[in-house]
Amino acid sequence: MKLPNIAVRIIAGAIFVGLLLGGILINEYTFAIIFSLITVLSLYEFYGLIEKDTKVPVIRVWNVLGGFFLFLGSFYFCVFDSSALAFVPYIIYVLILFISELYLKRTNPIQSIAYSLLGQFYIAIPYALTNYLVFAYEPGKYHYVYILALLVFIWVNDSFAYLSGMAFGKHRLFERISPKKSWEGFIGGAAVSIGSSLIFAHFFTNLPVWAWIGFAVVTIVFGTWGDLFESLIKRTLGVKDSGNMIPGHGGILDRFDSTILAIPAIFLYLILISNI
Repeated sequence: MKLPNIAVRIIAGAIFVGLLLGGILINEYTFAIIFSLITVLSLYEFYGLIEKDTKVPVIRVWNVLGGFFLFLGSFYFCVFDSSALAFVPYIIYVLILFISELYLKRTNPIQSIAYSLLGQFYIAIPYALTNYLVFAYEPGKYHYVYILALLVFIWVNDSFAYLSGMAFGKHRLFERISPKKSWEGFIGGAAVSIGSSLIFAHFFTNLPVWAWIGFAVVTIVFGTWGDLFESLIKRTLGVKDSGNMIPGHGGILDRFDSTILAIPAIFLYLILISNI
């Protein structure tokens, strides 16, 4: 018997969230497994869209491996050895990416390199920075709180922005890119997310209350921009979803679009407040 779409969506979503939270909460190695897999699948989707919808040839497998090398290098740098040697495989990837264009005889090698590097800057670097987040709470020790807080603030914001927008939405937030988003939804989601930051401030006192509130605000603002930017990519390419890896939910990028800009923003935020 075929399950209704809503049941498929709920089951797939529950499994996805369970795997993600399990990977984050257990230890640094399960975190690395989950987020390196997310890196690989996100890049695979992105470069697939580039090849299919822009008709620009890229070395898909090599670019995916490049992002994988960057994530593992960052993880090794944080856990075992704070040495530039951790990034040697990624440097080799970059060198081969450029040198290979001398031999592939493409009509527009600059375009192929540009799209390859776009995937690295847009996806691989933000995911690699998650390694900093999980070792920033206690230097040298793994702790899940910052990455968990970022995900919770985004999930809460998305959920209550949707509900607030459905109930009160009248003024479009960014109609050219995402016609359904409203300022009322944005404000409703932001208010509940900021409220949830007070719960983190109560249980995790390494940051003062104002810093946790700032953490939530930065996450919400840049998460919203991240969501809009992925919508811009999909609208430009003329696709509805980035993929179909998660039944009923679209692709991996569709589920992590908000985090992609929020992660580097929080990286900078934590560095800034640590020097205050």
